Amino acid sequence: MIFIVVKFPVRPDSVDQFPEAVRGYTDATRAEPGNIFFEWNRSLDEPGVFTLVEAFEDDAAEAHVTAPHFKEGLDAIRPMLLATPRIVSHHVEGVDGWGPMGELVID
Repeated sequence: MIFIVVKFPVRPDSVDQFPEAVRGYTDATRAEPGNIFFEWNRSLDEPGVFTLVEAFEDDAAEAHVTAPHFKEGLDAIRPMLLATPRIVSHHVEGVDGWGPMGELVID
């Protein structure tokens, strides 16, 4: 599985519009073959920072970054950003999605 986390620093005047600006990109990515999850979150400490947590099957990541909606999505949000997004991308062996947190089991 390819596991990716990206932090997007959004301009203060664009924070309220950002979720709608990424909606089409998000929906199209979630429909891609090989997409495991694609989830947006907003920082509690920095309200202008949105974090994207995404995962793809090993052979699906290239198709994602070459899809037309990928470029369209980035072009749509580019003017809303304060700086270049920061990314962590890692290949995780033997994992195919979320698992339970062993340290906090809820019965």
